[in-house]
Amino acid sequence: MAASVLSRLGRGAAGAVAALSALALLAGQEASAQALIRDAEIEDTLRVYTNPLLDAAGLRRDDVRIMIVNEDNVNAFVAGGQNIFVNTGLIMRAETPNEIIGVLAHETGHISGGHLSRSREAMNQSMGPMLISIGLGVLAIAAGAPDAGAALIAGSQGFAMANFVRFTQVQESAADQAGATFLEQSGQSGRGLISFFDSQIRPFEWQTRRAPPWMMTHPYSSDRVEALRQRVDSGSHRDAVDSDDNLRRFRFMQAKLIGFVRSEGQVLARYPLRDTSQPARYARAIAYYRQAKLDQARAELDVLIAEDPRNPYFQELMGQILFENGRAAESIPYHRRSLEFAPNQPLLQVNLARALVAANGRAGTEEAIRLLSDAVRREPDNGFAWREMASARFERGEEPLAELASAEASFTVGDYASALNFAERARRSLPRNTVDYRRADDIVNFAGNEVRERMQRTSGGGRRG
Repeated sequence: MAASVLSRLGRGAAGAVAALSALALLAGQEASAQALIRDAEIEDTLRVYTNPLLDAAGLRRDDVRIMIVNEDNVNAFVAGGQNIFVNTGLIMRAETPNEIIGVLAHETGHISGGHLSRSREAMNQSMGPMLISIGLGVLAIAAGAPDAGAALIAGSQGFAMANFVRFTQVQESAADQAGATFLEQSGQSGRGLISFFDSQIRPFEWQTRRAPPWMMTHPYSSDRVEALRQRVDSGSHRDAVDSDDNLRRFRFMQAKLIGFVRSEGQVLARYPLRDTSQPARYARAIAYYRQAKLDQARAELDVLIAEDPRNPYFQELMGQILFENGRAAESIPYHRRSLEFAPNQPLLQVNLARALVAANGRAGTEEAIRLLSDAVRREPDNGFAWREMASARFERGEEPLAELASAEASFTVGDYASALNFAERARRSLPRNTVDYRRADDIVNFAGNEVRERMQRTSGGGRRG
């Protein structure tokens, strides 16, 4: 994607950042198996949508991170603490900004309620009935009732799950109500959350009603909708409409995702040539770029830039198209303008930095390293920025610092073996008692412990005497 990097979550800093929420116990596992999309424009839009909700919930904006998951399912969830994950499928299928904002309000309700930590406690408590059932089964077998004992042991997981889902159902209902409160307090309607449930979740309720009750981690959507409807209809902001800015952001966000995720044919079906709106041109430009139709992509973008020359993301996309077609020097002015119109955006800083190094070699590294240093200061777990930092340092002839940057890049995605290797090499050459040396030493110690623990787990706990 434009100004983006597709990466995998690991157990490092990126992995630590983590339906509607998924089952809390499994949410972290789900996030770790999915690809994350980094995109400055979409992240900015989701942040603008979420900030008023965080303010209403009394949460610090800087403490909550928002991640975009490259997954077509309609879903959002909280994982790894105060981290909201939003699937691309949810964004593309929403019909209004208020629907997405409603989902974000629900997820904010989970964070505000501390549901992740409480879910762990509930799971631990649920282990009690399971262990009791297993113990009774063993005793029954020992007493000469093998059939009864086997039934108790087989049903032990069901006992635990039944106890746990009662807790998660309460959490989901609480998050719904908290979300409605945050929407009302921020002057927004809760009807978007209701319409989202009605259009995207309620039609599939017949499937969930066929599942065993002990597997139902969420209340039935019809019950949730009716409980929400009473609350929303009594609110003073029930008829509030989406602002013009939220609508504009929503249309461009959907156009960008559709342009990147769908095929060219699907993009043109959604945004035919007769549609000359800016979102339509944006989606087509992206679709053409993905198919290496450079002239057509530039033709659409030339119109967009002429109409709105201060849009940072039009500039960014043109820069990306040129850079990825081997025209790094031509891309620099576009990347520079994108950063001028959206200052302090780490992903835009990385774009300009890599273009400077690719076009100018060592002569471009001084400015590139300044940009990348600021980017990783703002986002210490940005593996993309660390990889570009490693390239710039190597181009500059600073091999120990390049090794350290490579260690940071590996560390952010949980590749501890590579992080250990790079950090050890950096530590051997860096001056002692410096900040860089101590950082390399920290990575060696932490990554070394992780590698040893994994080796022990793989070997079944180590050697036996």
